Amino acid sequence: MNAIRSLSFLSPGNYRDDDPYAGLEATLRLFEFGEDEGFDGAWIRQRHLEHGVSSAAVFLAAAGQRTRRLELGTAVIPIGYENPFRLGEDLTTADVLSRGRLQAGFSTGMPHAELLGDLVHDGDWRGYDLAYGRIARLLEHLRGEFLGGPDTVIHSPGNVQRPRLQPHSPGLLDRVWYGGGSLRSVRWAAEHGLNLLTGNIVRGEGTDDFVTAQLAQITEYRRLLAPGRPGRVALGRVIVPFDGADAATRDRYRAYAAGRHERTLAPQGEHRFVFAPDLVGPAEEIVERLRADAAVAAVSELRLELPYEFEAHDYEQILHDVRTLIAPELGWRPATDPAPPSHADTAV
Repeated sequence: MNAIRSLSFLSPGNYRDDDPYAGLEATLRLFEFGEDEGFDGAWIRQRHLEHGVSSAAVFLAAAGQRTRRLELGTAVIPIGYENPFRLGEDLTTADVLSRGRLQAGFSTGMPHAELLGDLVHDGDWRGYDLAYGRIARLLEHLRGEFLGGPDTVIHSPGNVQRPRLQPHSPGLLDRVWYGGGSLRSVRWAAEHGLNLLTGNIVRGEGTDDFVTAQLAQITEYRRLLAPGRPGRVALGRVIVPFDGADAATRDRYRAYAAGRHERTLAPQGEHRFVFAPDLVGPAEEIVERLRADAAVAAVSELRLELPYEFEAHDYEQILHDVRTLIAPELGWRPATDPAPPSHADTAV
């Protein structure tokens, strides 16, 4: 089993309809809490029309001013709703402000497309490439290639320059991730040199077993990745230890897991999605289950996927228990220790 070298968490960024500030501020404080606990990274979901962060770039620009060293990730931005050039400007601005800590993650799905598609694209969008090609165009902009011919320049007060996406942040290209859930998607990510996010939902292609399907995708990704690319793989699991929780909170955690257990028993829907069981219980039991997970054993970066339904104090308790009782048993050491974590992912 590979030791876990990088530990991060993914927050839903929830808020109440009548008080979005309180929820967003609580999430920013959670990022600060996670950094103080020694976590290596904090990620935010991007969600449209819901009580969650609708602009990950804006939120992470704020998080960059509240933290010092955390990697700040988007997991994930649905690319179908974005203009690649304008999004590139937002992401590079947030990256520069955070001094190169942004981790930009994408997907090709379009949640609520029947409501949002016409609004975002101002007309019929169904013939557009809103998937892989759109991400490829974003990557081209992030490379900083100049627009126009070799003699094309633009004039601004006090300056004459060749035009390209600004600000230029060359390191961001190596910190782009794709949220893969199928063999096709991980192949595309590898062939385009993106890092791989893989979570607790994947397609069951040729198997009904979640771990078998996820491990096959990780293996395929590494097989196709070009030499010289970072090739980081961050694996997500819902992990809810209750060692630091009171009796009533433990009961809530158990009820949460019980309500989601049935979906793990068989593939779901026409795409045969398979789900990882939530890891809820005493830390000692969770450690044993993680050690027995072949997909976890294949990576060195673990990402906690925090449940949507919980409160800020629940998240702090979960992060603290994982940081003190679980992650060290998997080989992880906090960033404040003398030996900093490495992001090298060792193939198996």
